[in-house]
Amino acid sequence: MSMQDDMAVRVEDVWKSFDHGRIEVLKGVSLNVTKGEIVALCGTSGCGKSTLLNVISGLEDVDRGLIRVAGQDVVDEKTRIELLRHRIGYVFQFHHLMPDLTLAENCLVPVIAAGGGKAEGLARMQELAVATGVAHRLKQPVRELSGGERQRGALVRALMNDPDLLLCDEPTGALDESNREKVFELLLELVRSRGRTLVLATHDPELARRCDRTVRMRDGRMEGEGI
Repeated sequence: MSMQDDMAVRVEDVWKSFDHGRIEVLKGVSLNVTKGEIVALCGTSGCGKSTLLNVISGLEDVDRGLIRVAGQDVVDEKTRIELLRHRIGYVFQFHHLMPDLTLAENCLVPVIAAGGGKAEGLARMQELAVATGVAHRLKQPVRELSGGERQRGALVRALMNDPDLLLCDEPTGALDESNREKVFELLLELVRSRGRTLVLATHDPELARRCDRTVRMRDGRMEGEGI
């Protein structure tokens, strides 16, 4: 297998700014992540971690540079949509679940968007809900769930289409210490047992140490050798 075949994510000299170029957030960032690797992306708030995850996922455009996920260039809208529907799962810090829908309804959204079968989607949701400990809460509106339950539900939703790559932006940052530990352990277990790739943005050095590799960012740049 060539290095190219073994690469889950390739980011090369990526620049990203906001406010018509007045605010530079990513300044020539490069990063390679191999398939099955768990990488912690560390740095203080505002260093560019979230923006890097967003451009990898295709949620944000880049000003210039190359991004490739699962061998596909993240350039046009069609490719981005296909990657988000079938190859990339995203767990946000504040879950981004729809509060008035049940947890089950939220979890089935990716399956519907990808055109998947209902029976297969229900079976996968049940499997993941059992694994994450929220099977008994599937029929509850999200607004009635605890913070830990919502974040576990967000993990179920992100894994519904069995993505090759999971991106997580401070997924335990809004949780108390007990729930933070449980959700993180669950995240690592689910990713490793399925041989998936994980890029995790975190400011917590304890969580970062349990990943395969730590990459540090500062002021929109990689500290040391990013790749």
